[in-house]
Order: sequence, then C-alpha cells, then structure tokens
Amino acid sequence: MFSAESVLENALDTIRLEAESVTMLMKYIDVSFIEAVRTIHESKGRVVVSGIGKSAIIAQKIVATFNSTGTPSIYMHAADAIHGDLGMIQPDDVAIVISKSGNSPEIKVLVPLIKNFGNPVIAICGNEGSHLATHADICLNTTVAKEACPHNLAPTTSTTAQMVMGDALAVSLLHLKGFTEKDFARYHPGGALGKRLYLRVADMSDANAQPKVQPDSSLREVILEISGKRLGATAVIDEQGSVTGIITDGDLRRMLEKHENPGQLKASEICSPNAKSIEGSELATEALAMMRSNNISQLVVTKNGTYAGMLHIHDLMREGII
Repeated sequence: MFSAESVLENALDTIRLEAESVTMLMKYIDVSFIEAVRTIHESKGRVVVSGIGKSAIIAQKIVATFNSTGTPSIYMHAADAIHGDLGMIQPDDVAIVISKSGNSPEIKVLVPLIKNFGNPVIAICGNEGSHLATHADICLNTTVAKEACPHNLAPTTSTTAQMVMGDALAVSLLHLKGFTEKDFARYHPGGALGKRLYLRVADMSDANAQPKVQPDSSLREVILEISGKRLGATAVIDEQGSVTGIITDGDLRRMLEKHENPGQLKASEICSPNAKSIEGSELATEALAMMRSNNISQLVVTKNGTYAGMLHIHDLMREGII
C-alpha cells in the first residue's frame, strides 16, 4: 500500500545514510591519499580507472571528471580488461581499481596483471582486508557502515563514497596543476559553462546587422533603420565614424510622448547621447553584466573604439549565457 509518510521516511533515511558515509571519508584522508595524489601528479602517463558492476559506472564518472579538470584518463571495464583490453595500459599509466568488496573474481585476476606490467595500482576499496586492498600499491579506504538499501545489498552509500573519493582526487590534482577557468573552457567548448568562459562579444555581434544613422537623419530614416535591422535600436554615427548616441524603441516612444509634431526631428535630437558600449574582444559575460547593471537590452559594440555593430540581450539568451 502506498504511504506518503513511508516514502518521505525512506527518502530522508537514504539521504542521511549517504551524508554520513561522505562525512566518514574525512577520517580516511591520510598519507595514503597524499601518496595517491603524488603518484598521479608525477606520472607522465594517463590514469586508467577500472571497476566491475556499479563500481564500473562510478569509474566512468571519475574518468569524466579527471578529463574535464586536466588529468588525462581512460575507462577500462575490469571484465573486458582480462579479455584483451589490458592492451590499453601504457608503461607510464597509473591504474585506479574500484571495488566495494575488493574480492570480485575479475578484480583478483586484474590486479596482479596490471602490477606485472609495472604500473602502480591505486585501490578505492571498502574492505581493507580484501585482495584488492592488500595487493594494491596504495589503498584509499571508502568503507561505509551500511548501504541505504534496507537489505544492505544494493550499492548506494558505498558508490556515493567511491564517487566522492574520486572527486577529492580530481580537485586535489586540479589545484596542483594550476588549472584555470581558461583551461576549463578549453575542455568544455560546447556547453553553456564553457561559453561563459570563452565566448566573446564579437562572436555574436559580427553575425548581426549594423544599424546606424547620421546625426541629421530624419525620424523616418531612424524608424526604417531600427525596423529593418531588427535589433530594437540604432547607433548614431558622426562623419568620423564615432558613436554619438543610440536610439532605441524606448527612445521613440518617449519622443512621441514629448512632441506633438515629431516629424521634423533629427536623430541627434532623439538619441540618448551616452550610449553604453563594449569592445568586441570582451567576454559575453561582461556584456551581460553591463546590460543588467544599466537595465538595458542593447549594447553598442566597438573595435578599437570604432563602431562595429550592436549586441542584443536575445543574442546572449540564444547562446545560453542567460
């Protein structure tokens, strides 16, 4: 029978047990962890991460985290390794083998084979007396009191502990490598995170039209330029090519409220003289900050101080910056 109270109780118990398992890891961060980080950091090769069952899935996640934070890594399934995939291990590689029990048949076969190649083996294991823990060069303890599964069978808290230990390794290595935001962007060019770190204003504005009118342009010319270029604004440019102002849809509405006969007005009489501008070489995130702080939707884009186009807030939305 479905019971909302029981569902909430089970969920909270699961979260509590997993939180406790993560907290417990703090007492396991010792000289073994330092040596594991040192071994990986000083290696000239990659990190080969392996496991079986649910631990294999955690191994894949750790590999993904390593690679995205500057530690070259590959995944090797323990069962496939003993049937031919051991060939992916190169002489300078470091192996990380993950297992809760440390006594799975595949793990027992795999560890001595890797060591025969001369590669260091780092264990992430929840059983310090296991074959894996005792035969590895370094063992990172991920023992948990119990699984969140009521039968203490399904890997839950144990896999959470494994994943957190992998994150601790990755972040420690990240700091040692001096991994920066620019490095992160290199490895994440397709996602929104990467775009926030590398996308430049000109990357977007160069694809836009470049609405512009002269200071003495008529109201009709202004309206046609704004409508035709579809950016909700136009720059006002003098004979030297300098930006003297900007006219937005809002400026037109305010002009109509002030003037009963606006037909004779020129662009210089309508524009806002202090146009907010940004160099095309600036990051898109800087453009967003300027728009937000000034409560505007468009920015004039310049190149070495010369008018180069217009950026609209919709450009930032389309690229996922917002």
